Amino acid sequence: MKVRVTGGGLAGSEVALSLAGMGIEVELYEMRPSASTGVHQSGSFAELVCSNSLKSESLDNASGLLKEEGIKLGSKLLEIAHRHRVPAGKALAVDREGFSREVSDLIESTPLIEIRREEVSSLDLQRRVNVVCTGPLTSPKLENFLGQLFGEHLFFFDAVSPIVEAGSIDFERGFFANRYSEEGDYLNCPLKGEEYGDFWKELVGAELSEMENFSDRYLFERCQPVEEIARSGFDALRFGPMKPVGLIDPSSGKEPFAVVQLRKENSSGSLMGLVGFQTRLQWGEQKRVFSMIPALRNSQFVRYGVMHRNTYLNSPILLDKNLGSKEYGGLFFAGQITGLEGYVEAIVSGRVAALNVERYLRGVGALPIPVTTMIGGLIEHVTVSGRSPLKPVYSNFGLLPPVAGRGKRDRNREKVSRARDDMDFFLKEWRSDRNDTEE
Repeated sequence: MKVRVTGGGLAGSEVALSLAGMGIEVELYEMRPSASTGVHQSGSFAELVCSNSLKSESLDNASGLLKEEGIKLGSKLLEIAHRHRVPAGKALAVDREGFSREVSDLIESTPLIEIRREEVSSLDLQRRVNVVCTGPLTSPKLENFLGQLFGEHLFFFDAVSPIVEAGSIDFERGFFANRYSEEGDYLNCPLKGEEYGDFWKELVGAELSEMENFSDRYLFERCQPVEEIARSGFDALRFGPMKPVGLIDPSSGKEPFAVVQLRKENSSGSLMGLVGFQTRLQWGEQKRVFSMIPALRNSQFVRYGVMHRNTYLNSPILLDKNLGSKEYGGLFFAGQITGLEGYVEAIVSGRVAALNVERYLRGVGALPIPVTTMIGGLIEHVTVSGRSPLKPVYSNFGLLPPVAGRGKRDRNREKVSRARDDMDFFLKEWRSDRNDTEE
């Protein structure tokens, strides 16, 4: 039986490659490029929209633990991501085009994957096994079908940051450094107190793009537009995306009053993105206001920030711990449509969904991942936590069961140690189960 995977983003690409790797035939549906999401710019699989960063690799960070788990679980996309990394300090950032190109080439050359370039408006729930990975930008037709099927949807608004041509940046007005390091991968663009004051004033007064049914109560906390942060107080940006702590301007030998960080968006470094500058300002206003940053006075924008409506399921009511529908057998979900937020979260959930689909096709029960692991804690949160209505969530140590310890850092390290042990035990059980079945 062919498995129908709908959506060719990070989760969908991971699901398709994972199932094919287990010898399962896949029909992969992707509506792009014939139908647009309004945010994607190509028809490539696994296109990165908001940022090119997959966040920290450090095991002191929840995202670092999640990446390690994803690699242990056999994620193909995380393997590819490492081949296309660009300098970003302790973070795993990738060349967007190179990453998507390799994922696309691999999918297109895999015999067990049949690609269908068409928009899906409904699902055959009687004769097909389905994995829906349409993410937060689910097409209106499919969203309407799911709404009729389940009767309950939630949504929030999300925003992305602008990108500028590196050749248009005045590098003499900036310096490269990571926090608490004289060298680094981020271009830091400092502002003096007066420059910051003028910038803040213009930012909070700038004209916004109109959005249908917009309400700031639906703004996702971790993706707040920079202008919304600014409106919360004069110094809010200096404690957020323009934080100068740990950055010493070599021209003065001191921390700047405020700083804007830029990160490479491709391996050549010809494109640079404004870190943490998600926005829904009108495009002309973005050019006017962001050009007030001294290093960006003459900058050329290759992509302006945009804001879009994100859709996701009320998963605690609708999904079980194997990411399958409680009501409809053979219907699975993965990625951001489940309420998980973040690139790595989408990728790893895609791998987990594929493992569960394989077990479903073999007619064996689910093998839940321990809630003590980061991916297990994430799935627990979005499925059986009882938190309804669900709020989207990134990986974080607060999702994991408590441990004894004197301080937060010690407790987190204990959680990491426990998670690694429990993931190794889970993988041993999973491999043993597969071997027994195959024999």
